[in-house]
Formats: sequence, structure tokens, C-alpha cells
Amino acid sequence: MASKLANLEDLYEDLLKDLYSAEKQLVKALPKMAKNADSPDLQRAFQDHLGQTEKHVERIERIFSDLGGSPRGKKCVGMEGLIEEGGELLKEDVEPDVLDAGLIAAAQKVEHYEIAGYGTARAWANKLGYSNAANLLQDTLDEESMANEKLTQLAESHINMEAQ
Repeated sequence: MASKLANLEDLYEDLLKDLYSAEKQLVKALPKMAKNADSPDLQRAFQDHLGQTEKHVERIERIFSDLGGSPRGKKCVGMEGLIEEGGELLKEDVEPDVLDAGLIAAAQKVEHYEIAGYGTARAWANKLGYSNAANLLQDTLDEESMANEKLTQLAESHINMEAQ
């Protein structure tokens, strides 16, 4: 049975657990995305983001350590759905250039989902007086935004044209 969410503190911790689960799922999904990408630039972007994602996991663990709790115990069904949706593309008979464009689209859905979650978590951390956590969450938010921007640059510079 789920625990009661009685206040903003509870909601904040619940969101962080959700983000933790999302990041852990991504740590497993990113290598598969990199392996299936045709463009070396896109492979590198996924590999680079894997390293960042591992740091995101560590940041949430640090925040929970400061709170005296554990980030475990929740499954992020939103991320599970986004990853599953991206995985469907890999089962199709897709031209490599077209697959790269589709992988970027799937990855950007993930980034936008994370940006929304981290923005909210940072705002709640600030409201609750957790300035150290807010700074860590801002670092992650910045990295998610940069990863999204990198994907946009790859799509617009060559991948979408090659898929055409």
C-alpha cells in the first residue's frame, strides 16, 4: 500500500523517488539506444548522457542521504512508458537514418519529462528550505536541458535531413 502524502514534504520525497526510478531505468535504456543509433554523433550523445544519468542517480541518493531516507520503493510508470514507446521503434523495419530521427524524438520526450520533474522538484526543495538539494536539482535540470538541446542540434544539423 502506498504511503499517505500529507504535505509538500511527502510530495517532494515521492517525486524524488519517481525521478530516481526514472533515472535508473534510463541507465539501462541508454546503452541500447546508443547501440542502435547509426550516426556516430548520436551514439556519442547517448553515451555522454549515460555518464550524466549515472551522476543524476548519485545526486538523488545524496539528497535522500541528507533527508535520512531511501530513494527506493517507487516505479516511475511514466518513464517506463516512454522507454517502451521508444523500444517499439526498434522492433520496426526502419531505415538507419529514419531510426536515428525516431530515436531523437523518443529521447527528447524523455528529456522533456525529466525537465518537468526536476523543475518541480527544485521549486519544492527551495520552498521547503533545502537549498543544497535545490542546487543539486538545478545542476541536473541544466544537464537535462543541455542534453535536449544537443539532440535538437543533431536533428537539425543532419539527422532529419538524412532521414528525409
